Amino acid sequence: MTKNAWAVSRRTFLASSGMATIAMALPAWANIPPTTREYRLVAKPGETRLVGDSHPPTAVWSYDGTVPGPEIRVRQGERLRVAVENRLAEETTVHWHGVRVPNAMDGVPHLTQKPIAPGDTFVYEFDLPDAGTYWYHPHQRSFEQIGRGLYGPLIVEERNPTSVDRDVTWVLDDWRLLPTAQISGDFGNMHDISHNGRVGNTVTVNGRLPDTFAVRAGERIRLRLINAANARIFGLEFKDHRPTVVSYDGQPVEPHEVAGPVVIGPAMRIDLVIDLVGNPGRRFRVTDTFYRSLEYRLLDLAYEGEPVRRGPAGPIARLDDNTMPEPNLADAERHEIAFGGGMMGSMRMAMMGGRQVDMREMMQSGMAWTINGVTATGHIHEPMLRLTRGRSYVLALANDTAWHHPVHLHGHSFRVVSRDGKPTRHREWQDTVLMAPKERAEIAFVADNPGDWMIHCHILEHQAGGMMGVVRVS
Repeated sequence: MTKNAWAVSRRTFLASSGMATIAMALPAWANIPPTTREYRLVAKPGETRLVGDSHPPTAVWSYDGTVPGPEIRVRQGERLRVAVENRLAEETTVHWHGVRVPNAMDGVPHLTQKPIAPGDTFVYEFDLPDAGTYWYHPHQRSFEQIGRGLYGPLIVEERNPTSVDRDVTWVLDDWRLLPTAQISGDFGNMHDISHNGRVGNTVTVNGRLPDTFAVRAGERIRLRLINAANARIFGLEFKDHRPTVVSYDGQPVEPHEVAGPVVIGPAMRIDLVIDLVGNPGRRFRVTDTFYRSLEYRLLDLAYEGEPVRRGPAGPIARLDDNTMPEPNLADAERHEIAFGGGMMGSMRMAMMGGRQVDMREMMQSGMAWTINGVTATGHIHEPMLRLTRGRSYVLALANDTAWHHPVHLHGHSFRVVSRDGKPTRHREWQDTVLMAPKERAEIAFVADNPGDWMIHCHILEHQAGGMMGVVRVS
């Protein structure tokens, strides 16, 4: 969907984005595409009816007055230019989650750009060499800005897409609402930071409390799932249907059915192809079963209208690979990264602000988490890893805590090559890997995108509580 297209002159763009000074820092795969798609996004307060007409509208922060923000849909190989105007009462940025952008376009406050001040506009511009399902959101005080509704989907269509009858996006989110249907203002409280993050009490699909999703018998849909929640992990079961995964985090994978729920952690994306095999007039539940004893009905697939076809739709083709270079595991340099802290953990001491502190002092400062024994108190700090551009790396990730962590690396996608010492079946490319308590995972990638890149837990309260670091590629 093309919305609010906005022409920006080359001179204005260079002045506002600083691109003239970073041209030499573009990654090796960057080029100048023939087509530029232009959008304008306005971050501002507003209202929306999250829970229907029987309740008051909910005060939110949003892009262009909608939650989620406008779906930006472009084609693989094109260039995207987005002017972001800030009408909030505080600074903001936009991070293009999962897109391998040049470092200056990554939207991390102070690390890659000066935050956008109230009343100011910043222009993001970058190429899109990789197709897939992505999303955009702030990286400035993201635990509250995202929690109040600032996010939207970014879809990069393949040159050769898989054949489906409909291409559908579900942006999943949860909200901590008061009885008045207003968002609870207890953002960043210590319980959320030190435990499971801000898990809400109301789940929405595309900014609405869902009841049904209309489908037709014989229809084949591509369902793009995006988890925009601060902390909630979803485990979706489609009753009497057999969804097939065709991509994780925007990256193609060998099509395969999932045994059990489709599990999607915060910030992750999963693309499913679903053949609608029910009969007209039937309903089938989609249930979230991730949290034990807290299962609930998300919505019903409601069969309406005439069938699209009466026979099978045929095999599901594998999507074309994207442009990530293949890591050389035999020659890869290895680093270990341990995630620690939180309640019910074994951590006692950590480095914070350049000195050793105990857990009690950390928590008095609003911190609870570490990476390699260091708790981060801001986006700028000494790189935890210095990587050589063009070299292959294996990062051995260890979740030494009692909680789940979706670990996100900026600027790169990586192969998940093992979990708990066992090779993964699909060696899937991802940019956010969900790690269960005490789990180990190995990820591999080529450090081909120069700059300082965040690595952090995408449970946003964990990030705010210190679980983030910087990886430098030069």
